[in-house]
Amino acid sequence: MSETSKLQRNVADSTANRRRTAISTETELPRPVAVIDIGASAIRMAIAEINPNGEVRKLDQLIQPVPLGKETFETRRLSRRSIERVVSVLTQYQRILLEYGIDQPSSVRVVATSAVREASNRLAFADRVFMETGLHVQPIDEAEVNRITYMGITPQLLADEELSNGKAMVLEVGGGSTEVLVVRSGNVLASHSYRLGSIRMLQTIDLARAGAKRRRALLENHINRMLTQLNELVRSESQLNLVAVGGDIRLATRLINPQWKRRTLTKVPTEKLVQLTDDILTLDEEEIVKRFGATFIEAQTLAPALLAYSAVARHFSLEHIYVSDTNMRDGLLKDMAAEGRWTAEFRNQIIRSALSLGRRFHFDEMHARSVAELSRKLFDQLRPQHRLDNRHEVILYVAALLHEIGMQINIRGHHKHSLYIIRHSELFGLSQSELVLVALVARYYRRATPQPTHSEYMSLDREHRVLVSKLAAILRLAAALDDTRTSRIREIDCKVEGNRLIIEIPGVSDVSLEQIAMKQQAGLFRDVYGLPVMLRVGG
Repeated sequence: MSETSKLQRNVADSTANRRRTAISTETELPRPVAVIDIGASAIRMAIAEINPNGEVRKLDQLIQPVPLGKETFETRRLSRRSIERVVSVLTQYQRILLEYGIDQPSSVRVVATSAVREASNRLAFADRVFMETGLHVQPIDEAEVNRITYMGITPQLLADEELSNGKAMVLEVGGGSTEVLVVRSGNVLASHSYRLGSIRMLQTIDLARAGAKRRRALLENHINRMLTQLNELVRSESQLNLVAVGGDIRLATRLINPQWKRRTLTKVPTEKLVQLTDDILTLDEEEIVKRFGATFIEAQTLAPALLAYSAVARHFSLEHIYVSDTNMRDGLLKDMAAEGRWTAEFRNQIIRSALSLGRRFHFDEMHARSVAELSRKLFDQLRPQHRLDNRHEVILYVAALLHEIGMQINIRGHHKHSLYIIRHSELFGLSQSELVLVALVARYYRRATPQPTHSEYMSLDREHRVLVSKLAAILRLAAALDDTRTSRIREIDCKVEGNRLIIEIPGVSDVSLEQIAMKQQAGLFRDVYGLPVMLRVGG
């Protein structure tokens, strides 16, 4: 069945759902939403209802093949023809959205992965889509993809006894990249993105003009490079489970186990996966379509993707792998249900990732934790002054944890080295733009204040420059409060009296050392908030 036929069929099948939605009372009416994923090989949309309690119920799923990855990975640009094809598909999707009563852009989230993110004309692409459809395309980086994957897959991991108690590697081989999450008991131990995708691999083979006999060898050569890096990422001192996600592995699983029930994890013997992979590698795309009932777009990427999954399973000597039918749209819908808020558990995942990075650089963990906690308390008590939200508190907390991470390189200029290390690291849950904010807040915790000559700072827009200054000013106060590195100050009480900020320190009789440090560090706070700072011994 063609993709267009699937689209028509899905629309017809969902008519009853739309009628039921129409007769719902206003008080009971769930919120209809949609997410659109512009990928390397297709544009996929999921339509769902979000109930008042946050429960997500899918209503419809649609897919239209648009091979953007082939262009971007080869020329670094999207052609005018491809851009207009995307506009056409999104216009079709909008008609369907209107039938579901989804007519506000705020109810639709549109994301784009590597094919758009890596295109040099991605801004022109996004502008063209917006002008024609009113939809805002958000290119998301690898960190955001991993965050969304985590949101989608975690419920299934925790529901399985073996996976919830052990270490699991969640692996998705996409068209442009391979995403990896290492999770134990629901906690993310590591995350990484590799520039190894099925479309990229196929393009390399085409450039090499390899014959059928050499194709597999070339594919394996690319995959083996990733396997070497996986050893360092996984550090598997214990039993490892592999959880595979992605369209190619789902298709393979349905071929191996036709009785597989959707919305459940299933085990696939590695031996059967290898046998299927070996068989598919001998076929061309037309033969794959005829023999396995695959679409043409699935036939293009199936062989390299399955070879990668098989290679990882064999590399770690796994008798079987788990396969999940969770996809990016599931995670995006859950994110919409949470209205983009970071839960306490997700905040803890980010902090664990930051602590792991700090330990790699042998940071002073006791001092870092003390400064971070003091930063959190200052942030909470100064809400009327900074007027920032809880996401910004997490950025401040992580910057406080890592503000001295550059000590391992050079003591004198460690704040600048901290900027570089954070900026070029991966922290689970933080996008590249959020990492830049963390890095800059850490950089300005001492010495020079933000200057027009600082390129990283000036690359931000005004809103984010002000944000960095607000958070760095708070971090300087927190660092001064633990200047003795003894963690003796644990509680504070902030009050604005007249035109001054008074920080009372209960339970400590002498704060003379901290007062000296505060005089040196409080200048930025005074400049940003207009309040000089004074320490006072509390009762």
